[in-house]
Amino acid sequence: MEFTRREWIAGSAALAGWAATPLRAAPAPYELPISMVHPELRPLVPQIMKFSGGPPMTRASILAGRGKEVKHPFYRPPLDDVPWERKTISVGKGHPDVAIYIVNAKPGTQRPAILHTHGGGYIIGSANDSVRPMQEICKELDCVAVTVDYRLAPETTYKGSIEDNYAGLKWLHTNAASIGADPAKIAVMGESAGGGHAAMLAIIARDRGEVPLCFQCLIYPMLDDRTGSSVQKPPHVGTIIWTPPQNRLGWESLLGQKPGITNAPIIAVPARNPNLKGLPPAFIGVGTLDLFCDEDIDYGQRLSMAGVMCETIVVPVAFHGFDGISKSAGAPLGSWFETVKMNALRRGFGMAANA
Repeated sequence: MEFTRREWIAGSAALAGWAATPLRAAPAPYELPISMVHPELRPLVPQIMKFSGGPPMTRASILAGRGKEVKHPFYRPPLDDVPWERKTISVGKGHPDVAIYIVNAKPGTQRPAILHTHGGGYIIGSANDSVRPMQEICKELDCVAVTVDYRLAPETTYKGSIEDNYAGLKWLHTNAASIGADPAKIAVMGESAGGGHAAMLAIIARDRGEVPLCFQCLIYPMLDDRTGSSVQKPPHVGTIIWTPPQNRLGWESLLGQKPGITNAPIIAVPARNPNLKGLPPAFIGVGTLDLFCDEDIDYGQRLSMAGVMCETIVVPVAFHGFDGISKSAGAPLGSWFETVKMNALRRGFGMAANA
């Protein structure tokens, strides 16, 4: 199986912005035996590690790289047959306006809608890079989506990014008729840090009582600041794509304090929230080599114990971001996971799942 740089860049929405950002991960001190990786993913590992190698991410390197992101020549452009537009909306007093990308608007219709938040460890990535994958989802489900270009850490902590994303959610709900959305069928969705933001939004929407949600689709969500800091993982977990040092940096940047300590703000750390009752049904997908595996399984179990219907899919020996990368490289595992995810969304919207 030939795996090109183009395929790696285009492969996963969770990695949006990485290839264009001059930030690289430090090589892991532990070398993962290739025999521990899913057979369909093994051919991809050497090239993934090659592209993710280099100096470690630091606060200084993140700040130095801001504004220098340049699209790679092989960046996948938006589809021509699914409309999209960029719009700036108000967040509220004390906050700057935020950009949102509206995908597949069809005024005069009433279809399910997705409020999407992009990945990137809370510190990198952009909503613009999510336009293409959201177009593909909207095309298949005949739905509409809004993806939010929320402010990134460390320049902005959770107090800013949460309000950006909530503003996007409220805008979607308020303007449902103008974009062809059903205000009673809104789901939140995200990958990695975007999954963390989607989980935060589900809790905040419940607590504020302004926007009803029908579903939350959390793809290897980043939920717990203790992972890789006060809670250590086995050395074979979190060695590919997203590592414990990166996780500590991402959480410290988002929270504005050291991760893993006792007084973390629960509004920003879904895994620490003691009350998960009354949340919308959920789908969680993660691989066993993903740094987030244990926290995602635990969150799914806690949702179920709180009376929230939750489908948790755990993919054996798959690493962070495996789905889009393997799908674009032609590995059946990625296509299988995409089918499972899309069927979960269908059920969340009250549609019949595909066989």
